[in-house]
Amino acid sequence: MDSAELDRVMRALGAEAVIASAVLARASRAAKDAALTEAAALLRQQLPEILQANALDMEAARARQLSGALTDRLMLNAARIEAMAAGLESIVALSDPIGSVLAEWTRPNGLVIQRVRVPLGVLAIIYESRPNVTADAGALCLKSGNAVILRAGSESVHSSRAIHACLVGGLVAAGLPSTAVQLVPTTDREAVRYLLAEMADTIDVVVPRGGKGLIERVQREARVPVIGHLDGNCHVYVDQDADLAMACSIVLNAKLRRTGICGAAETLLVDEAAVSTHLAPLIEALLAAGCEVRGDALSQAVDSRVRAATEDDWYTEYLDSIIAVKVVAGVDAACAHIAHYGSAHTESIVTNNDATAERFLSQVDSAIVLHNASTQFADGGEFGMGAEIGISTDKFHARGPVGVEQLTSYKYVVRGKGQVRPG
Repeated sequence: MDSAELDRVMRALGAEAVIASAVLARASRAAKDAALTEAAALLRQQLPEILQANALDMEAARARQLSGALTDRLMLNAARIEAMAAGLESIVALSDPIGSVLAEWTRPNGLVIQRVRVPLGVLAIIYESRPNVTADAGALCLKSGNAVILRAGSESVHSSRAIHACLVGGLVAAGLPSTAVQLVPTTDREAVRYLLAEMADTIDVVVPRGGKGLIERVQREARVPVIGHLDGNCHVYVDQDADLAMACSIVLNAKLRRTGICGAAETLLVDEAAVSTHLAPLIEALLAAGCEVRGDALSQAVDSRVRAATEDDWYTEYLDSIIAVKVVAGVDAACAHIAHYGSAHTESIVTNNDATAERFLSQVDSAIVLHNASTQFADGGEFGMGAEIGISTDKFHARGPVGVEQLTSYKYVVRGKGQVRPG
């Protein structure tokens, strides 16, 4: 696609999105929920077609020798498509945030002031590999009254188009604009630059979801606000008062349930007071499960299979069956390690000492902190949000899972009875 054609296509997407966003901002909950319900039904009905499209993407991924983490994110099966459909239905069950009154008060002069939730407007969501983002992002934007322009990665182009068709079918059936959820029709990388740099007049917020390279590019080039995170360098700290069986279960799940997600644990921190009781069993469990362990001197001493960790390992988001292990001098040292090396994403403490847990939970400044639970719960669906666009490590506007409420802003509605401001 030459530059003139790209300009025409992208400008048309933006113009249609602005028109659709005005309609969605006034749309009833019944209409939005009907669109989502029909889209979920179409996902189930179109299962063979979606799997066929995904097979094309998987074949191309193998030819390009994509990593195991990327191919895992890309792969669809009947269970994952059912999960997408169920995710849409769970969003239907959520309250409609638009128009809700967040606060209300009356001033001494009689003015009644309300803070009312409103949509953000038009979102651009740029993502790689995961075709389920097409369904999740489209549904969350629709429920929150936002129009969205989706730019899927070339890896998932066939799958994303098949899923997008189901969303469009739902919109049409509900009498809403089919352009409320649009998919950029080209995989040309120049389309990403265009979204970021040339459409500030139509796009209100950009949400990147993908690898560090993509997110760095979006944050560097975008001329509109960005919601996102660079790394998911997540930690599990096992305290001296941790139940060993629980610690093993949580660590194995946090690291290995799905290694390619941003909530996977990348570093295990073990209290020095628990070295004699917990360190060897935890490392043995990880190695037995097929996980490579890179550790400090104490970790290497308990098992010859542990490779020496480098300074870079403490910073690394592996997205693979690899974990770094370090012994630390208690909870304060664990918090200090996380503050220095972490990415402010998700951290967990395993302990039966509530005072220690509260110290960790209050001291660690990450988007999500957990006590006696796996970091793999860093997921909007697990939080009861139905789905999520991603996990934000920002402190401005949205933090943690970005669901329906996080895709809204607010305005002030002021009602008076003829009041004027005195000079």
